[in-house]
Amino acid sequence: MSNTNTSDSNSPSVLSRFLSEIEAVAILSALAESGIQGTTTGSFTTGFRTETPGDVSVIVRHKDLPRALEILATIEEEKSEIDWSNVDVGEPEDT
Repeated sequence: MSNTNTSDSNSPSVLSRFLSEIEAVAILSALAESGIQGTTTGSFTTGFRTETPGDVSVIVRHKDLPRALEILATIEEEKSEIDWSNVDVGEPEDT
């Protein structure tokens, strides 16, 4: 989806692709906190909605791509530093 005509700073550029809509929306939220607007594409081809494997692309304006890449790298770094063995997820609910 990345536009090859990069002379237009508002042209869409793919920041990254994710396996779930939840992860993509979380990235959009982090970008919005930094003033970067974006959108997603591909939501209907992930998860249970179809039997076709797919991913969700996060799209930003070309002029925002460098900063969005920095933010994404920071998020990935922070995510890798979490010691999930020490995260308290609570007790299972009775069903």
